[in-house]
This record gives sequence, structure tokens and C-alpha cells, in this order.
Amino acid sequence: MLHVLRQIARTGIKTEPPPSPAEEMVVVARLQEQILRTLGRALTIRQVDAGSCNGCELEIHALSNPYYNLEGLGIRFVASPRHADVLLVTGPVSKHMAIALKRTYDATPDPKLVIAAGDCGCSGGIFGESYASLGRVANVVPVDVAIPGCPPTPTALLQGILAALSKAASPTEPRLDTSSGTHIDEPAP
Repeated sequence: MLHVLRQIARTGIKTEPPPSPAEEMVVVARLQEQILRTLGRALTIRQVDAGSCNGCELEIHALSNPYYNLEGLGIRFVASPRHADVLLVTGPVSKHMAIALKRTYDATPDPKLVIAAGDCGCSGGIFGESYASLGRVANVVPVDVAIPGCPPTPTALLQGILAALSKAASPTEPRLDTSSGTHIDEPAP
């Protein structure tokens, strides 16, 4: 045993320097700081299915898996619009869901943001306006951020949520269309 201790003393400590923080962790820390600075707490989202095919919902559920780890960023989904900062609406608004969507919007406390997710939520998609559908979400409630795609990827959804958070931080900015990254004043028709 004494021999081993002498050899350790002669050799010294030979280790690598600790690794620098991963780039993703720096981004996560910056995002968490921005959420806390903007809201003072976690960002809460109420997801509303206004008549979608559930393709968008599958991608939204993927945000909660360990790869995207939405809750680790300080963003979480809530069951009541009274606890929400953001409404994430999917699908073309069916006539049966119009009243429920309006009530959900009215129940969400100010300041509130609305994100239309998917081609159906942004433009009515393949359903458009018909006898059973009112079309895009903006026909029923005001939309702050539109996330196109059929369905949009989890990354695109996350970018749209971050665009909404940026809008909450500086409400004087015009609306953002995440498909092209350009600012728009009115939601797309």
C-alpha cells in the first residue's frame, strides 16, 4: 500500500481539464433566464384542438420527450386557460369549436398570446372555410404567431413558442411568420 502512495506522489494528478459547458446548455440557460425575466415564472401553455387531424398534437407531445425536454426549459402545458400565458391552437376551427375557442381565449388572463400551429391553423389548410369549418384560427381569435407545416416539426413548434416569448418581451414588434422568418403585420389569409 505504501508503494502505491509513493507512486501517486511521484506521478502527481494526471487528468484532463474539465470540459466547457455544452453549447445547448448555454442556450438553455439563456432561454430560462429570458423566460424568468419576461414572466417572472415558467411559461405556461394551454393547447386547444379546434378540429385538427391530431398530426400537430403528436408533434406537440414530442416536445415533452427527453430529447426536446420542454419542461427543462421552463415551459409547461397546463389544463386550464386561467393558468396559461399562451394558447397553442391547432386545426381549422370547426363551427362546433368556435364558441369553446372564444371562451378559452376570454378565460386566458391578459397579457395573452395565441399561436396558430399547422397549415390548418394558419390558413385553414385543405379544409378551408366550409359548411363545417370557419377556417384559420385568426378568423375566430387574434393570432400573434403562426407556425406553418403539416404537421410542423417539434423544432418549428419550439421556434414559434420562442417567437411568442420574444413578442411578450417586446410587444411593440410586428408579428412573426416562422416559415420565412419575416415580420408580418396581419396574419396570412
